[in-house]
Amino acid sequence: MSNNEVLFSQPGNFAGLASPYSDFKTAKVVILPVPYDSTTEWHSGSREGPRSIIDASVYLEWYDTELGKEIYTVGIHTLAELQPSFNSPEETVQRVYQASKALLDKSKFIAMLGGEHSISAGAVKAYKEKYKNCSVLQLDAHADLRDEYMGTRYSHACAMRRIFEFCPITQVGIRSMSLEEKEFIDRNNARPFLLSDTIPSALPVDDIIDSLANDVYISIDLDVFDPSLMAAVSMPEPAGLNWREVNNLLQLVSRSKNVIGFDIVELCPAQGPAACSFIAAKLAYKLIGYSFFKS
Repeated sequence: MSNNEVLFSQPGNFAGLASPYSDFKTAKVVILPVPYDSTTEWHSGSREGPRSIIDASVYLEWYDTELGKEIYTVGIHTLAELQPSFNSPEETVQRVYQASKALLDKSKFIAMLGGEHSISAGAVKAYKEKYKNCSVLQLDAHADLRDEYMGTRYSHACAMRRIFEFCPITQVGIRSMSLEEKEFIDRNNARPFLLSDTIPSALPVDDIIDSLANDVYISIDLDVFDPSLMAAVSMPEPAGLNWREVNNLLQLVSRSKNVIGFDIVELCPAQGPAACSFIAAKLAYKLIGYSFFKS
């Protein structure tokens, strides 16, 4: 970018991008912020996550040293926040579905920022209608496979159960689940890639890639990271993944598969240092880069 473009950058836009790189018409990527956390039962505040990530993204370097590219050149447009429903969690998921469908009809690559994990089901439903044979790569500390939780089937704890009903999933980083979820996994012959104190944490990347369809939607709950790196989440779990492990997996998946969209959810800014919002912003920026620059 020229110095003039830097001077007139827009803080409300992801990465502070100005026109023409932030224009909706020409941008390949759209940032969809969904400030929603109505079913969270411990630390609330993920509704502040999208704005915190976008605010922190202004301080990103546009040039990525790993890819050797200025990722913003694909065009990244930041949408206004999607207003959640106050009637029911199911209605909010439906709103996410409708918004995602409209964006996919315009051939946009959606990078959704949450907000709690329940919103992912709406986006994946829209993607599944367009990409019939897609699958979901879930990076998460929790299985999120309960059928119902705290009176609703659209809780954050049910996000992947709803998605599993219409789309194959591959779970990575899981290190916490209920007995109900374990029994569901066993009944369905699922094989999540679990992390455990008794199992080496090195990820079986080739096996993970082999489990995925060619078209892949990626859903990242930030509690997949170890709390020493990412404390600002609603449900932290010890013994998580580190930055290099996650980024290595995302880059290799992107090289082998067609990443069609992603979400990053469950940032609770008040629960950790400001660095957590910047880490989430950099993760989003790098995943956009991995998705569009394969080398």
